[in-house]
Amino acid sequence: MARASKKTARGRAAPKPAKVGPGELLTLLDFVRYAVSRFVEAKLAFAHGTTDPVAEAAFLVCEALHLNPDQFEGFAHARVTIAEGKTILDLVHRRITTRKPAAYLVNKVYMRGLPFYVDERVIVPRSFIGELLDSHFGGDGEVGSLINDPNAVERVLDLCTGSGCLAILAAHHFPNAAIDAVDISKGAIEVARRNVDEYGLGEQITLHRGDLFAPLGDARYDLIVTNPPYVDAEGMAALPPECRAEPKLAFDGGADGLDVVRRILAEAPDHLTPDGGLICEIGRGRHLVDEAFPELPLLWLDTEDFEGEVFWISAADLG
Repeated sequence: MARASKKTARGRAAPKPAKVGPGELLTLLDFVRYAVSRFVEAKLAFAHGTTDPVAEAAFLVCEALHLNPDQFEGFAHARVTIAEGKTILDLVHRRITTRKPAAYLVNKVYMRGLPFYVDERVIVPRSFIGELLDSHFGGDGEVGSLINDPNAVERVLDLCTGSGCLAILAAHHFPNAAIDAVDISKGAIEVARRNVDEYGLGEQITLHRGDLFAPLGDARYDLIVTNPPYVDAEGMAALPPECRAEPKLAFDGGADGLDVVRRILAEAPDHLTPDGGLICEIGRGRHLVDEAFPELPLLWLDTEDFEGEVFWISAADLG
């Protein structure tokens, strides 16, 4: 157990863990309520697969009990054993005292309902692109569809792949496509390989270590997806401890956040098929992108919870 004098990532004294006696917390809901109270008290930040203390508490409780998050409601009033309770309380305590993302504590995150392995070698994935693949690439004449027939897509590129989650989601969405996934980080490629192998997609997804398009030669793609580093200098200085536990390389986009985005937009025309397109996540920097590229007819895509954090541009408009 951590000593009360141990420092957190911000340099403050870590809060003493609340002492909970055996039998005081009985059900899954009891443990979630307890965890929420402790998380709020500790002023944790939530942006790594869960967006609030309730969702994070439920996630950790389910992981401690080897339950899928979808099973929580069915077991919410089930009793927790003393040994299981100790495991949950340990996770709650570690989340507070280390300020690491919960995903790192259990080495797992869910995207679009699918589990992925993560550790400190990769950013914890929370891209909107997975949702947009479902909502804007359905084909069959659907309103808002950007690709008419997902089954006809032959080649897809995932730049800055990190854990490989977007490449894997793309493989499920474009079953006939050969997919290349690139990251400059050796550790990220190792994590991505683990996830690709876990889903048995080694023949469909090829991983490349390198700087953006550099390892790809003159290959061209029907679709390029990318969630590049886009945090500006001001944002980097203000990152909460949870984000500072993640690789800096995955966040740092330079002074205005657009260093990597500029390179992608400049080089993408040489790697897109004539009917292809690029989908790129940029966070809350839409105004900066619009100011930097006023000549580009970017189509800004909305998700269920956010507006204008991802753009699409066709190869024709880029060219």
